[in-house]
Order: sequence, then C-alpha cells, then structure tokens
Amino acid sequence: MKRTALVAAGLGVALALTACSNNNSDSSEAESSPTTSSMWTTPAAPSVDMSRFGSLPAIPTPTAPSVDCSYDTAGPAAKPVEPPNTSGVSDEGTVSVAFTTNEGPIGLTLNRAAAPCTVNSFVSLTEQGYFDDTPCHRLSAEPPLQILQCGDPSGTGTGGPGYAYANEYPTNLYSPTDPAAQQPLVYPRGTIAMANAGPNTNGSQFFLVYADSVLQPQYTVFGTISEEGLATIEKIAEAGDDGSMGANGGAPNTPVTIETASVG
Repeated sequence: MKRTALVAAGLGVALALTACSNNNSDSSEAESSPTTSSMWTTPAAPSVDMSRFGSLPAIPTPTAPSVDCSYDTAGPAAKPVEPPNTSGVSDEGTVSVAFTTNEGPIGLTLNRAAAPCTVNSFVSLTEQGYFDDTPCHRLSAEPPLQILQCGDPSGTGTGGPGYAYANEYPTNLYSPTDPAAQQPLVYPRGTIAMANAGPNTNGSQFFLVYADSVLQPQYTVFGTISEEGLATIEKIAEAGDDGSMGANGGAPNTPVTIETASVG
C-alpha cells in the first residue's frame, strides 16, 4: 500500500500530498507511521477569504540553549545520507541556506527557536549534498494552497532520508486532543514548512509557501524565504502545474531543479 503525506487545508475538498513510499519501493518518508494518511478539507473556491482563518501562534522563547533530538530509522534513504547529530542541538539563532536552481536563486533563513531538530536535520542534509541536483516535484498554484514542494531526490514524492522525526512548532503547542490542532490557520507567504505523512513522520520533503495558504497546524514551520527566492518561485508558479494530482496541483510545468544547496 502506498503511504501518502498530506498537505491540505480549509473546508470542502480533501487534498493529499505524496511524500512516502509503498512497501515495495526503495524509499520512504515514514515507514514507521502508524497511519497511511491524515486528511482534512480545503475551500473549493479559487478565491478564499483569508480573514476567515486565524494566524499561527507566536513562536515561544526557548527555555534552554540546546535540546536533544531523536531521528528514528524509517526505511531506505532515497539518496545516501547519514542521520544528524542528536545531542546538544542549538535552539538559538538562525541559519542561512542558499539554493541555486535552474530558474533562479532561493534564499532561506532557518529559525532554530521554532524547530531546532528540523533545522538540525535540514542543515545536516544540506551539508551532505542531499538536496544537490534534486527536483521540486510538486506545485500547487491555486488558493488556498500555493506551494512548491521539494526535498525528494527521487522526484516521485515518495523519497526520504531514511529517518523520521517529530513535529515541532506549531504542532507542539497543542495537545493531541485539542480541537484547535485541527482548525485551519494561515501559513503566511514566505513560510518554509515540512511535508509529512501524519504526526511525527518528518523526513526531507519540505514546501515553500509563496502566497498565504490555509493549513491545519500540523506542519512544522522552520524558517522563511527571501524576497528574491519568492520572486523565483512566483515565476515558476506562473507557468502552472500539469494537474496530475487533481485538486492538489501536480508537477510544475516549468521543471525545477535544486542544482546546489549550501549553508552560509
């Protein structure tokens, strides 16, 4: 059975975002995930009144200068990579990451205070060349979900780094039984967040929000996109997607490759 990571939002039509493999494929974002999907709904109309939805909560101030992280084995990696360090992970300050793509530069600023274990993993993958020469395999170009998704070296939407880890901000601000954890909020333009296949199944796939989008607070937010990077993504989005995922978008009509990724 194919496992599917989901990015969806709002009120009306369930949207799925593939990010995990079937049992017979050679890569998986979430082999250890107890469920195969996590579904919610999105407004069907192309014009969405964002004022109907709340904002993400404030990022809490760290209570200690470092945390320990856990990265659990989750099937074969789509590209050879070592898991990141797990102890004494900083949760202070920011990290800059620069993508060069065939369509232009995309600069990122990663926020350790929001998601130290996510930033730790992302930096580790970047430094190991995991994102180099990899495609951005999915574009959703219609409200209320306007994102470019990347981070799967296989380009299939099923690949991961061979490990999985827990959700962080904003998910960790809610108890699992809190109804507010399932209420759509606005993920603002310029947000970087992780794709997943349900709680605590983060791997390497991430999405870049280039226009305000509506999502449940179940996707770890770990940084922001530069204005130059947003201009690159908006140019890609203008060409649209191939519709292969129906209401979820599809492959970008303009093929996008991350040629190099560097921490700097």
